[in-house]
Amino acid sequence: MMAIPLFGALALLVPANRFLRTDFAVRAFGTGVSAATLLVAISALTAFDFGATSRMQLEIDRPWASAIGLRFHLGVDGISLPLVLLTALLTFLCFLYTLRHPPAGGRIRLLTALLLVLEIGMLGTFVALDLVLFFVFFETVLVPMYVVIMLWGGTGRRAAAYKFILYTLLGSGLLLAGMLLVGATSGTLDMTALAERHGSGLTRGIQITAFALMGLGFAVKAPMWPLHTWLPDAHTEAPTVGSVLLAGVLLKMGTYGLVRVALPLAPSGAAFWAPWLGLLAVIGIIYGALACLAQRDLKRMIAYSSVGHMGFVLLGIATLTPVGINAALFGNIAHGLITGLLFFLAGSVKERWATTDMAAIGGGMLGTSPRLASILTFASVASLGLPGLAGFWGEVLALIGAYRPHADLPRETFVTFMAVAALGAVLTAAYFLRMLAKLTHGPVGGAARGPVAAVSVQEYAAWVPLIALTLLVGLWPKTLLDVTTGPVRALFGGG
Repeated sequence: MMAIPLFGALALLVPANRFLRTDFAVRAFGTGVSAATLLVAISALTAFDFGATSRMQLEIDRPWASAIGLRFHLGVDGISLPLVLLTALLTFLCFLYTLRHPPAGGRIRLLTALLLVLEIGMLGTFVALDLVLFFVFFETVLVPMYVVIMLWGGTGRRAAAYKFILYTLLGSGLLLAGMLLVGATSGTLDMTALAERHGSGLTRGIQITAFALMGLGFAVKAPMWPLHTWLPDAHTEAPTVGSVLLAGVLLKMGTYGLVRVALPLAPSGAAFWAPWLGLLAVIGIIYGALACLAQRDLKRMIAYSSVGHMGFVLLGIATLTPVGINAALFGNIAHGLITGLLFFLAGSVKERWATTDMAAIGGGMLGTSPRLASILTFASVASLGLPGLAGFWGEVLALIGAYRPHADLPRETFVTFMAVAALGAVLTAAYFLRMLAKLTHGPVGGAARGPVAAVSVQEYAAWVPLIALTLLVGLWPKTLLDVTTGPVRALFGGG
């Protein structure tokens, strides 16, 4: 699955006068490579044994650096499989979108290669089962995303790219220190072996220190308040495909790391820091919602909404219960689908109105571009948590988990977190409805005056799968919960 985009990226090193001579041919090649990768991911889905979702499957385990005990160890279980499919799908949809809507700035050959390398890093993070290998893939995504923002971003792209790389490199340093502390103390870097031990062999002090270091590293990527400040700038300045992959996949790498690495490797540390993690999560929920209410820019508003939505994911993790962890994993997928769709739509709006400033765009979008406005309305109500759509279940399950946290955690504190988070859900509805009132309703005004380009086939092709999956997961949450429940119970020593 990762070899296909690797060979695709290497093929683009061949000079243009010998291979793929036009920009469209390069974009079509990238689309084909990502489609082949998606087909392999789907074949992994069909080969997966859903009767044993807690067991690592489709494994590859080969010596990598025997002298220091490193192995090239890959595999999937019920926690990682949905994220693998989400990554392959969103990458393919981004390439499909660029067939008709390439980002301004040219250099399509370089952009295609960078997106394929980015896909390798994202997929590798979700399937790596060796701590050092996990870290290598985790870091692989940084340079491609930095370059994508720097070369194809908006007017403030340089500052946004610098902030992105500095924050994430700082977090990566802390993450590596925490991982090496665990590996050196336990004598192994194999993530499955470490998870089966449930912290045995590590003193409570080491676990508290290791969880703090790894947790901070993952929290930067998540992003957790107050380590989130790189996110709005990166989202606002990134091209559409960059924003979609950043919101849809890269943010999930942080919360996935907490569930896959930090929690099972240092459970005593998780119990020590859980109330603080819950506190920062609910602050992020309220802060993100209030920041959204103050935004004038559509992309910036969607970016701040991610701070709030990922706050619900972090709150679910902080409860240290199967319900809460399931909520976090469900919220990851729901956020990837819905926010990916929202950033595709924001890109379409910017392409037509040459701005994402809501005041400059004006109202009346339902009259000037009814199909675009209708799908924007659907994505917004899905993001605000309307029952029957994917966004609802992650938030509700996180609130339920906070109402009944792990027995070792202070229940009164987490019930307070639940009440504050519920207020955040109300504010989420407020800022999305405010945005719809400004853009889709009312008289036509601002930049909306005049003819508006029709929705292209490529835009529909990028939107429709995300709409369908948002409905499927929202109406039948069991589809996803049945996959994640087994491995989540195994995290806590259950069957």
